[in-house]
Amino acid sequence: MDKPQIILHIQKPVNYTVFDAKWIPCSAKFVALGNYARGTGALQIYEVSQGDVKIVKDVEKSKAFKCGTFAASSLQNRHLATGDFSGKLQIWNLESLELPVYSAQGHKEIINCIDGVGGLGIGEGAPELVTGSRDGTVKVWDPRQKNDPVATMEPGEGETKRDCWTVAFGDSFSAEDRCVAAGYDNGDIKLFDLRNMALKWETNVKNGVCCLEFDRKDIAMNKLAAATLEAKFHVFDMRTQHPTKGFANVSEKAHKSTVWLTRHLPQNRDVFMTCGGNGSLNLWKYSYPSARSKKDPEGVEMGVAGTVDLLQNVVMSTQPVSSFDWSPDKMGLSVCTSFDQTIRVLISTKLNTL
Repeated sequence: MDKPQIILHIQKPVNYTVFDAKWIPCSAKFVALGNYARGTGALQIYEVSQGDVKIVKDVEKSKAFKCGTFAASSLQNRHLATGDFSGKLQIWNLESLELPVYSAQGHKEIINCIDGVGGLGIGEGAPELVTGSRDGTVKVWDPRQKNDPVATMEPGEGETKRDCWTVAFGDSFSAEDRCVAAGYDNGDIKLFDLRNMALKWETNVKNGVCCLEFDRKDIAMNKLAAATLEAKFHVFDMRTQHPTKGFANVSEKAHKSTVWLTRHLPQNRDVFMTCGGNGSLNLWKYSYPSARSKKDPEGVEMGVAGTVDLLQNVVMSTQPVSSFDWSPDKMGLSVCTSFDQTIRVLISTKLNTL
């Protein structure tokens, strides 16, 4: 019992497919996004109080929602940015949900993934959003600029368009520095340096990349976790890039099914949760090696990967876990959704001892 436990606190069945849930910063509320059977979008706000969740707001929009983030908004506004099935990027004021405060036809097809930086006091520089779509493009947006992205990463002439499943901001430790990692259905991971508008690194992990996340956005790149099909995830040490070998990484098999998600604990970047296609949650801790770099036979610095240890695992659902979000304010509190049309609030104990 000295290990962390993952406890189901509340579960709430809903009448739509939930794709994403996010805690509203500085509150005991979260927002859930999804798709009604009739193809319309569900946006619900819940409040956790006295061992239950109460619905605070419930709106239906014309297009189904796939993903959302608060990470490009100020703590004062706490505006939610969403990507939908028609390729629209929208930003919502949760106080008045009739019309979005920002809307752009971001992509030709569904927006699979969204991330933000520069908001909530996390990361330096401008507030920006990044979206990835089935149309093969990754676009960076500044909400202060209408309609047009500030950067577009797309396949060159004659190159095959790959479905982009995941995007993540990182390296935002100064007002000038920033990068975006993107993962694709064929196993490609690409790292774009936004300061120099260049491809900094690419690799292929042989399985479709379902989720990418840096352990922190607001520091010089430290670790990047990648969750993939066929039960594998990888953790790349991003401190040392070798000219030919790239970044060192440790890979692990888990869940006996697709690893849908990886989410780092906001209060401890070396602890992270992975979520599986079999409805299971695994809690991991990353341990650094004694030296994070060494010289190769030619005398060039190369990274050394650490190790990962499984702290706890639990099966929450019979269906894949579609989203997971740690509370930024209360350590160990999280919300997860799965394709059994259920929202669950979880508590993970003893995380402060790790």
